[in-house]
Amino acid sequence: MPVKQPKRRRGSKRRAAAKAPRPGARKKLLRSPRPANDLALREHLLYLLGGGGAHVSFGQAIADFPPWLRGVKPAGLPFTAWRLLEHMRMAQWDILEFSRNAKHVSPEFPKGYWPETDAPPNDAAWERGVKAFEADLRAMRRLVKNPSTDLYARIPHGAGQTILREALLVADHNAYHLGQLVLLRRLLGVWKGK
Repeated sequence: MPVKQPKRRRGSKRRAAAKAPRPGARKKLLRSPRPANDLALREHLLYLLGGGGAHVSFGQAIADFPPWLRGVKPAGLPFTAWRLLEHMRMAQWDILEFSRNAKHVSPEFPKGYWPETDAPPNDAAWERGVKAFEADLRAMRRLVKNPSTDLYARIPHGAGQTILREALLVADHNAYHLGQLVLLRRLLGVWKGK
């Protein structure tokens, strides 16, 4: 049985015509609809990025790491603390820049995401790495916290990625490697946490 179409009210053609874009008018950038609990999602993301819940924070994992052990590779592990720190810094920087800069070019994979040496060249390089990681993490948190950031919209220069996906990628990648850093510290006998 055919579905009966509702009758049109008088004047609906005029209203529709008035809403139609004028020829040559600029099209507005379409934004994805935001769910009512957008603020709650942002708070959960910020908590996760900060090392909340079951995760160790970056600050806890890196605190008081002895300089003489930063380039030591424990038996059975393929990395050092320096390699982990720099890998985390490089990957997080790449994800952040991709998220906010259409002209960003990612490094060659995997070579561009790992340092060339097992040990930092000096203490200043370690400190620079720590500060750069923390600064980029703060920048990602600001991006997520900013209410004008549409977490759900596709990144225009990406291939379907969203800021939500990239923030989760940062949190996931960091948690994975922070766990490795804690394991490395345990093997070196310099972990004071639980």
